[in-house]
Amino acid sequence: MTSPIILKNDYQPFVKWVGGKRGLLSQIIPLLPPNFNNYFEPFVGGGALFFELYTRGLLKDKEVFLFDINAELINAYNVVKNYPNQLLNELEIFKQKHSKEFFYEVRSWDRESDFLQRSDIQRASRFIYLNKTCFNGLYRVNKNNQNNVPIGSYKNPNICDYEVILNASLALQNANILNVSYKEVLKYTSKNDLIYFDPPYYPLTQTASFTSYSEFEFLEKQQIELYEVFKSLSEKECNVVHSNSDTEFIKDLYKDFEIKEIFANRFINSKSDSRGKISEVIIKNLKENK
Repeated sequence: MTSPIILKNDYQPFVKWVGGKRGLLSQIIPLLPPNFNNYFEPFVGGGALFFELYTRGLLKDKEVFLFDINAELINAYNVVKNYPNQLLNELEIFKQKHSKEFFYEVRSWDRESDFLQRSDIQRASRFIYLNKTCFNGLYRVNKNNQNNVPIGSYKNPNICDYEVILNASLALQNANILNVSYKEVLKYTSKNDLIYFDPPYYPLTQTASFTSYSEFEFLEKQQIELYEVFKSLSEKECNVVHSNSDTEFIKDLYKDFEIKEIFANRFINSKSDSRGKISEVIIKNLKENK
C-alpha cells in the first residue's frame, strides 16, 4: 500500500516534450499582457506555460482551451484530467513490467489493427510510459503514425509520478481539451483573449528539422498558414504571442509585429555535443508603450 500523497502548489507537465518551455518561462512570462480574458494554447505539447500560469493563479476564473492535433497526447491529457487514479494504477503495472522486451511490445501496439479499441486509460498509460522510457523523451512517428523511438538508457525512469499526475489533474479540471487543429482557435476567441502559439519550429537548416511529432508536416506552407491565423487574431484584438526559431524566414514573415530574441537550452538532441544555448524569437502582436 502506498503512502498518502501530499500535494504541493506546484503544477508541471506530466510528459517531456520536444521544444518544451519550462526552461524559458522566466523569459516568456514577462512578455505576456498583465490582463487578459480567456487563455488558449493551440499547440499544447507538454503545456509548461499553462501549468506555470495556473501555479501563479493567473488563470483563476478564466476559461482555458488546450488544443493539439496529436490524438494520443490529447487522450493522455483527458485521462489525466478525468481518471488520474486509474491511470496511476495502470502505470504501476507498466513500471513493474518495464524491460527492453516490454518496451518494444508496448511500442508495437499502434501497429495492431485494434489499437484504437484499447481503453483510453490503456492508451494514455502507454503514451506516458513510452515518454518516460524512450530515447531522450522523444515523441516521433513515421508516415503511418506509428511510434518509432527506441528505448532510452535510464537506470530508474520515473514512470509513475503520483504527485505530478495528481497535481496536473487538479490544474486541468476546468480546461477544455480538444484534439483539433490550431486553426479552430478562430472559432472560440474574442477580444482580449490570450493565445500562445508554440508550433513545431521552422528548421534552422534544411537538415535540422525534427521529424514531425504528429503525422502532419509543419514546414514553410504551414508556417505561412499559421501567420494568417496570427494576423486574423490580431485583427480581432486578441493578445497573441508566438514562439519560433530565430530565422530570417520567420522574422521576415512577422516583420510587422514585435519580435524579441530569447535564449534557450535545448536538451532533446541525438548528439549531446550539439546541445546548448540557441536563440529563439517571441513574436507579439501588440506593441509595448514606450
